[in-house]
Amino acid sequence: MVYNMGSQNDPNNITFFIDLPLDELLSMADRARRAGVGADIELCGIVNAKSGACSEDCRFCAQSAHHSSDIGTYPLMSPDEIYEAAREAEENGAARFGIVTSGNRMTPGEVETIAFAIRRIKKDLRILPCASLGALDKASFDILREAGLVRYHHNIETSEGYYSRIVTTHDYSERINTVKAAKKAGLEVCSGGIIGLGESWQDRIDMALLLKELDVDSVPLNFLIPVEGTPLEDVEMISPEDALRTIAMFRMTLPDKTIKVAAGREAVLEDRQDMIYAAGANGMMIGGYLTVAGRSVEDDLALTESVKELWIRG
Repeated sequence: MVYNMGSQNDPNNITFFIDLPLDELLSMADRARRAGVGADIELCGIVNAKSGACSEDCRFCAQSAHHSSDIGTYPLMSPDEIYEAAREAEENGAARFGIVTSGNRMTPGEVETIAFAIRRIKKDLRILPCASLGALDKASFDILREAGLVRYHHNIETSEGYYSRIVTTHDYSERINTVKAAKKAGLEVCSGGIIGLGESWQDRIDMALLLKELDVDSVPLNFLIPVEGTPLEDVEMISPEDALRTIAMFRMTLPDKTIKVAAGREAVLEDRQDMIYAAGANGMMIGGYLTVAGRSVEDDLALTESVKELWIRG
């Protein structure tokens, strides 16, 4: 999938996103956001419910057993521990809560444990349960949906053309098939990836186009934080301008979807994090990530409220 390399003023031209003055591009993305999703901002929190010792060799990931990153490793949390993390996320102001586990597959017993936790979350809390558990089969999706799972998260990470340069232990088709299987099971789907892996602008555009074709509901965008002990530890982080151009491109390609900025925004944008909303995003992850801490929940909530007020007034 390649954009038409037409005239320079054609937004289907790859150079459009690179060469257009940033303020003009952000203005276009903001208009697309207003028309597509309005003033809704979606906040989510996650728990790293099973950490490390992953059999996959994703070059960016600190949890891979193939790398030498210094992180905590532990088995699947208990239902009580997962529930408490969900309760805390709700108290922090998140509308959705993601149960995230390392590894490419869940055992039937692990699926049942997570389903038990989801039932309690649905019964006692207002927060919506989501999960990111790898490549599940139909039976597992059915168990989780019946327990009350609302949305399944499974990133495609990057373009199909670049994928083999960052993962070799499974192929791209498994990613796509899992997204399709979750949708077929009646779940909403959250799927995005990581920007700054060394991919080209064409890779980013191809990734956005594929997500549009898959008709996912939410697109999380992460910016690579090079982690010591991973093969990408020496990769230079992308510039703030490049990050904002990328968010704008995803918004213009996926005008009616949730575009949520997650890991890496603090490191890449520093004191310009409000600009993710100017670039077309309408969501963020709060309360930290899998192996990297975020900024304070209070700061994120204050930022979000100020943006919502501005959008409503505007």
